[in-house]
Amino acid sequence: MNNAVTVIALLIIAAGAGLSYLLPVHIFGAIVIVVGVVLALTLRTAAEWERAVVLRLGRFAGVRGPGLYFLIPAIETVYAVVDTRRQSTRISAEDTLTADAVSVTMDSILFWRVTDVKRAATELTDYQGMIAQIAQTSLREVISATNLSDILSNREAMDERLQMLIRHKSDGWGVGDIAVEIRDVKIPPELNDAMSRNAQAEKEKQARVTLASAEIAIAQQIVDAARIYQENPVALQIRQMGLIYDMNKDRGATILVPTTMTEALGSVVALSAAETAAAKQAAPPPYTGSVPKA
Repeated sequence: MNNAVTVIALLIIAAGAGLSYLLPVHIFGAIVIVVGVVLALTLRTAAEWERAVVLRLGRFAGVRGPGLYFLIPAIETVYAVVDTRRQSTRISAEDTLTADAVSVTMDSILFWRVTDVKRAATELTDYQGMIAQIAQTSLREVISATNLSDILSNREAMDERLQMLIRHKSDGWGVGDIAVEIRDVKIPPELNDAMSRNAQAEKEKQARVTLASAEIAIAQQIVDAARIYQENPVALQIRQMGLIYDMNKDRGATILVPTTMTEALGSVVALSAAETAAAKQAAPPPYTGSVPKA
């Protein structure tokens, strides 16, 4: 295209230079003005992301661009200039009932672009407005078929369902690369408070269950330790020595007597029992006779 434009420009310049020597100045000026007007009517440019839909006597003649292109004056016209860049459209559904009869308001973003310029321009009256309306109705359909818990917990699955539904409805429109992302989900304030209280109660329940599980685990470990000490007295003696060391390590030196705590406790109990028996034997027997009468 650039080479053709260059060649045409050179030919016009050469023809103008030749005519300037053959024709009078006023005639040459008129010819230059006419040529300028014709070029202004026939020569068009399109940006890198633009495509021009050209009609010839009312019928589709082709898609022109990007860059420089020509039109036949009075025969060809530009019907529309289509932007082929990726576009975004905000869609929303207000006060829509979910499958479990909860009113929600949802905002989403639809990403799309024109992939077939001819279809989008000649088969649709307003492809931008139609894709937005299809996306909005599809969003309401997906919300009405989904429970609130699924909407709040699994947005990715809802995005995929909505995307597939929009693609199915817009098939053959010349619109592609469709993607949907949910921005925000709003629920009634009273339901939001109830859900907050429910979540708080659930967290407290989990905390209590965790605490009870910890208590059970600790009790089981104590039972296991007692069983080990019962089966192995040496281990119990080592544990006792460790406890004595821990209790006295910050109070100075500690003298360890070669005996065990259990034996010492047993001796104390036996000594107490012996003293009690000796006291009973040393006490005078109770008087059982009768008092003589005067």
